Amino acid sequence: MKFAALNTTRLVAALLAAGAVGGASVGAFSAMHSTAAALSPPAIVAGSAPATTPVALPDFSQITERYGPSVVNISVTGSTKVSNGSPFAQGGDSAEEDPFANGPLSEFFRRFQDGQGQRPGRGRPGVPQEMPTRGQGSGFIVSADGIILTNAHVVKGAREVNVKLTDRREFRAKVLGADARTDIAVLKIDASNLPVATLGKTSELKVGEWVLAIGSPFGFENTVTAGVVSAKGRSLPDDSAVPFIQTDVAINPGNSGGPLFNARGEVVGINSQIYSRSGGYQGVSFAIPIDIATKIKNQIVATGKVEHARLGVAVQEVNQAFADSFKLDKPEGALVSTVEKGSPADKAGLQSGDVIREVNGQPIVSSGDLPAVIGLASPGDTVKLGIWRQGASKEISAKLANADEKAAQVADRKEAPGQGKLGLALRPLQPGEQQEAGTDSGLLVQQATGPAALAGVQAGDVLLSVNGVPVKNIEQVKETVAKSQKSVALLILRGDNKIFLPVNLG
Repeated sequence: MKFAALNTTRLVAALLAAGAVGGASVGAFSAMHSTAAALSPPAIVAGSAPATTPVALPDFSQITERYGPSVVNISVTGSTKVSNGSPFAQGGDSAEEDPFANGPLSEFFRRFQDGQGQRPGRGRPGVPQEMPTRGQGSGFIVSADGIILTNAHVVKGAREVNVKLTDRREFRAKVLGADARTDIAVLKIDASNLPVATLGKTSELKVGEWVLAIGSPFGFENTVTAGVVSAKGRSLPDDSAVPFIQTDVAINPGNSGGPLFNARGEVVGINSQIYSRSGGYQGVSFAIPIDIATKIKNQIVATGKVEHARLGVAVQEVNQAFADSFKLDKPEGALVSTVEKGSPADKAGLQSGDVIREVNGQPIVSSGDLPAVIGLASPGDTVKLGIWRQGASKEISAKLANADEKAAQVADRKEAPGQGKLGLALRPLQPGEQQEAGTDSGLLVQQATGPAALAGVQAGDVLLSVNGVPVKNIEQVKETVAKSQKSVALLILRGDNKIFLPVNLG
């Protein structure tokens, strides 16, 4: 499975470079027939009482007619580096930087190229070349003077951005700013009296509610699809702090940046990602809440940049086992696994094992709620945290820092010589886990990547010692690894077995 951004830059770039634009088979789209009949309300059996009050389906045609003109098609041109081994590069054999080298389109391009009988202009093998790219996405107008919202990945690396309205007028757009963390970008076109989308409130959106998407999947402009809200507050493994809206609306590459409307015609989200094996729609789509997008837009319009707040903790879900262990009445909240030294959380007195249940009175139900709430705050804001510690409620205050400052610190550390990255996500063992493992110390491996994963460390292992020194906390592990030059020896407990694993730090 993979999460995929929805613009068509790479696909169109590859097709253009290979000369294959316009060669798609009609049969490939034959399965995408209308399902309007499936949307009819179920019949009620005579003599039986309905479980709920019958509600009429929303009139999608009216929503489309009224608000469709506010949706725009966005086309971008830019360039990307591809190796000479790319099937659409100017010769060469290396595929090291070719984004299609191992992808689902690799065989198609290989066959297409082989069918041409020749390869133009062989260059030096392995030397990347700049190739022109073109991509398409969607967006929507939020002010009559030409302010447009879309996804940051739609305009990433673009040299030229063009916007096409439903009345077929086209404008060159200026990118006022983009925020990669939330995947929001703001464009400006030189126009007036434009049709504007009405913005709603994501907080009022309910799971099961009808929603409508308008966009340009695969470049097919002003395509309308509909479905329901499948879930709210979804956290995705993409280093994003966005609590995504999950829907079953048919979303495909090119829908990126387009609006997600509720049944009243209000924009409640921006379509951004899909969960897919094939790269196309498979029933699971994600949209950025409009509340977050509006906050980002306001910052970009006012200052040209975006600042995010930082608390300085790593959190995880509270399941039933944790709720029982911590004597919580229900499995809700964000369990603090790590507190960054010197962070606002550390200064406020947060500890590993605390469960954050509220921020400024707003309930934290799942761990994904916390970064979403903090992300809506600004650096310098003071937040009140309602926490659960050792069987009792407590309230503490934390003054939030700037997330950009942390990013700069991390970049500096990465450049420091001799400090390899271990690649482990760790947390302290809970009392029940200590008893089960038969140890009163050690750290649970939540995720293993990089050097640790290559050495054979797995999620669920218990890290007992580093270089023969029993581990007590995460900071101790970090310090030991930082002092090591080439490798470290980890003592791992897996089931009933203990084993030392040498980890090469590079």
